[in-house]
Order: sequence, then C-alpha cells, then structure tokens
Amino acid sequence: MTKKDSKKIFKLINDVKIQQKLFLFIYTYFLTEVLIVKFMHHNFIRYYGGDFLVVILIYFFVKAFIQISNVKTGIYVLLFSYSIEVLQYYHFVKLIGLQNSKLALIILGDSFSFTDLLVYTLGILFVLIFEGVLNK
Repeated sequence: MTKKDSKKIFKLINDVKIQQKLFLFIYTYFLTEVLIVKFMHHNFIRYYGGDFLVVILIYFFVKAFIQISNVKTGIYVLLFSYSIEVLQYYHFVKLIGLQNSKLALIILGDSFSFTDLLVYTLGILFVLIFEGVLNK
C-alpha cells in the first residue's frame, strides 16, 4: 500500500465520520421540527420558526448527499421551498386527494403565505452566513 492509498483511505474514513455526525444532526433537527408541529401552539414559533428551521434542515440534508457549493445548495433549497409554497397556493394537497392526510398536510402544507417565502429566504441566508463563518 502506497502513501497515496493510505491518504485516500484516511480521507474516506474521515468523510464517513463527518457524514455520521451530519446525519445525527439532521435526525435531531427533524425531531425538533416534528415536536414544533405537534406540540407548539404559539403561532409565531410554530409557523415562522418551523419554516425558518425547515429550510435549514433541507439544506443540510442535501449537503449530506451532494457535494456542491453552499450557495448553489441554498439556491436549490430556496427554489424547492418556493415551489412547495406555490403548490399551497393552488391547494395541491386537495387536488391530489390527500386533504384528510395529516402527514401530507404537515409536509406539503395547505395555505400560501408571502411571509413564508420571506422566512425561507431568511433561513437560507442564516445558514449561508453560518457556513461562511465556519469555513473561514
């Protein structure tokens, strides 16, 4: 085994450890989101806090699988989030016959709000600033 091979193996092992920590973070974050939806009845935290956190959750979930720049990841997550919000405007859950599914309503939502678009944007800006600070 060459020194170059040893470095590759060490990097692979190190990457796996990082991914495991990231998945633990994502899992914990997901549970926080579920607890907010399930038990928080304060409108500000439930609606705005949840939307703020969910884009960060999706951002890190994407980063766990795809190695692209932070900015591109942020843009893709924003586009995805905006798309879900637009689907809410057209009552997509009802259109596909899942209006009685609590899970579909939690994941896809059922009401459009321009404020949600702003909160998604603030969440991505927060994570990009956070990532920028950590990577310096």
